[in-house]
Amino acid sequence: MIEIYQQLHTYVFDPDRIPYAIAAIFLTMVVGMVTGPLAGNANPLIWGVLDGMFGGFGGKMDRLHRSKHDLMLRGFFFAVFVLVFCLVVAKFIEKLTILYPFHGFSEVLALSILITSGSVWFATLKIYFALSKKEMGKGAYYIVSRSTRVDLNSVDDYGITRTAMGFLARSFDKGLVNPVFWYLVGGVPLAYVYAALGMMAWRYGKDGFGKGFGEIPLVLERLMGIVPSLFAGILLSAIGYTGVFRRIFNLGKNGTRAPYYQGGLPLTALAWHKNAVLGGPVKDIDGSALRNVWVGPEGASAKVDHKMLGIGIFTNFAAHILFLAALFCAYLISSNYLISLN
Repeated sequence: MIEIYQQLHTYVFDPDRIPYAIAAIFLTMVVGMVTGPLAGNANPLIWGVLDGMFGGFGGKMDRLHRSKHDLMLRGFFFAVFVLVFCLVVAKFIEKLTILYPFHGFSEVLALSILITSGSVWFATLKIYFALSKKEMGKGAYYIVSRSTRVDLNSVDDYGITRTAMGFLARSFDKGLVNPVFWYLVGGVPLAYVYAALGMMAWRYGKDGFGKGFGEIPLVLERLMGIVPSLFAGILLSAIGYTGVFRRIFNLGKNGTRAPYYQGGLPLTALAWHKNAVLGGPVKDIDGSALRNVWVGPEGASAKVDHKMLGIGIFTNFAAHILFLAALFCAYLISSNYLISLN
């Protein structure tokens, strides 16, 4: 049985990459909490870089007066351009990590710019303290607004809290589990491909309410993200739960699930875990109305206060520990590690 599991590991991903992934996660946890988000964006660093390079250009191509067919065609060519660019850069970075390994640190650094963790806690904790003191925390709302692309002026304090909790679920999914998963499967190049799709889905997807320009990146991101997203949802569901799989299958039976483009299983799991209603309609920072569904069990309240946000931050942190434990266990039972013991 163990031999079959070891072979499955070899076919699915390279176990030798697991230590680098664990080190990269720890690096982003520590650095993110110390320095906070760069340029007010708590998403992976690569998202901010790509947004700075191509975001404005893509925004000019996304003209609402154009037909949906025209916007989808524009979005397709834009997505191909960004993906090719990222793949070329990734191949170059991969060669650098081989030529200049620096005891593996270059590989860790290459992955760390694709993931986020500590900066998310930094941003959401600032929201927590600002709401608890009922004051405008310096830069607190700006960071979460920029990171989620939600206009926080369009919602009340409960809406701000729901947005921050939604960001905890989505960032764990799209900003950590997904890029690490694809790094383990295909190394640096495939991880960068997913990061590019994640950025474009975040920047132009509008939670599935776009006019066509962001549809191609959304579909491609979903193709790559559906399996890791399921795993992220399982980890969030597992915090403090017994009968995890039974609860996962029951999610949404007596309430509302989040569609994939609005947070999917991770957001649904967080809402059910806290017996709260998350999501809901918002306005993005471009002024578009996003008619997101209300997510949560029947009878739960959408009046989510700062105390619930504090619990959500702890849940996100605990999910990180579970993810690290899963990676560590996968490495322990991998053939490479067992052979090294012999």
